[in-house]
Amino acid sequence: MTPALTGGEALARALAAHGVTRAFGIPGTHNLELYRHLQPYGIRHLTARHEQGAGYAADAYARVSGRPGTAITTTGPALLNIAAAVGQAYSDSVPLLVVSPGMPLRHPRQSTGLLHEMRSQTQALRGVAAFSHRVASVDEIGAAVARAFTLFRRERPRPAHIEVPLDLLETAEPVGPTRHAPPAGPPPPDEPAVGQAADALHGARRPVLVLGGGARAAAAPCRALAEELGAPVVTTANGKGVVDERHPLSLGVSLHSPAVRKWLADRDVVLAVGTELAESDVWGPLPALTGTLIRVDVDPAQMYAGLPADVALVGDARPLLDALLAAYRERGPRKAAEPTAEPAGVTALRAARDDETRGRDARWTPYLRAVRRVLAEDAVITSDSAQCCYYGALPHLPVGPQGRYLHPTGFGTLGYALPAAIGAKTACPERQVVALSGDGGLQFSVQELATAAQLGLPLPVVVFDNGGYGEIREEMAARGDTPTAVDLPPVDLPALARAYGGHGTAVRSPEELADALADALDTSGPTLVTVPEEISR
Repeated sequence: MTPALTGGEALARALAAHGVTRAFGIPGTHNLELYRHLQPYGIRHLTARHEQGAGYAADAYARVSGRPGTAITTTGPALLNIAAAVGQAYSDSVPLLVVSPGMPLRHPRQSTGLLHEMRSQTQALRGVAAFSHRVASVDEIGAAVARAFTLFRRERPRPAHIEVPLDLLETAEPVGPTRHAPPAGPPPPDEPAVGQAADALHGARRPVLVLGGGARAAAAPCRALAEELGAPVVTTANGKGVVDERHPLSLGVSLHSPAVRKWLADRDVVLAVGTELAESDVWGPLPALTGTLIRVDVDPAQMYAGLPADVALVGDARPLLDALLAAYRERGPRKAAEPTAEPAGVTALRAARDDETRGRDARWTPYLRAVRRVLAEDAVITSDSAQCCYYGALPHLPVGPQGRYLHPTGFGTLGYALPAAIGAKTACPERQVVALSGDGGLQFSVQELATAAQLGLPLPVVVFDNGGYGEIREEMAARGDTPTAVDLPPVDLPALARAYGGHGTAVRSPEELADALADALDTSGPTLVTVPEEISR
């Protein structure tokens, strides 16, 4: 006989059927029936202190584990709280599923003052997610979850929201068999397009690889192509570490450098893999490329956005680049590349990049070298939208394919680093995880120190403290304005960490930071380490 399940159980069953074993969120009056069924279906829950933190944790869990992240909220303000995290996941192509209750199925359009009532949750989430699906029956829940996982597996992964009317969560109705999203099955590579790309690369004298987050699963063919072409590699923030940033051909995260952008414009062939090539990647106007642009992307729309592709390779990066590498090799020896493509030329370009910002970045680089000395190769570093991260760590803290660097690109949210570190540590408790932040950004989600303390796993949080919103302060000064509303009263952040059940200390030199970080990696719970920027300057 067809079983009768409540909406809460049907939702838990559908999540478990798609491999969900971990969820992040906060229970509320309207979602208790779902929480009732999480444990029986093998879904462990981590309680955040704010829904935005739950969203960032689920985002990082997805980035590190390779599995979609799941977050649970209740109605109204809770769902709006997580909206910023959903927008960040959309910007960075992260598979994040948010599930929430909604107003009852037959709730009148006229406001009644029901708890957490708002005009339309689905309209609000459609502005930041790939879709928001409000179900109309218990049986439809399974189809809605399968729809989300189909998006995650077969298209550009982006966040989705499923809303279950709160009365359906509690109502038992007959449901059909469990529905499953079809497995990923990328189409075979377009052989003529692959051949055209191979011809372009074979004839190139000044090739370059530009790698984004979509290249991560194709690290091996990316490195092989770079080495066989003698082509330098430059990455976006999301592509950081796809090719080891200590490799002689790596320019790291350098698209923001005027010297690198000028050099890039003169390349005769640019192979761009898994990147939007957006303004947020280059921190300014897109370079006017003079050569052939080959774009590899799972999203067909990217072939016509920003810088249109001359050769379009649509699909998953790994099979496409494997096919491209094989086709390139079939063409035999090629002409030598120009001297600027040799490691010596890359070294000179790196030096030119660093000379542009040496005075500004010197406040962070000695400390970042200390961080690198202490961390293992497979460490996960989470980042905030803070100066010490985008000016400091992105270009100056090298990462390889074994490690990960998670940065809130594009949407550029503040408060990402700490909850993201919790999500990454939850996904991979055996790996070192370190959060990097500024004092302004940290205080957007500082309450998640309590979540980290409850987790009980080593979690260093390194905070460069410049007394407020340093980037905005400098932008105001550069405009000739009097800095306004950017200076914050000092906060004893190490003491705050201790109050939340963790540990805290302040350091005044790179050597002290290295010692504190080593201790923190061997101490249960979060350890907040502050670096006063007047010391690091």
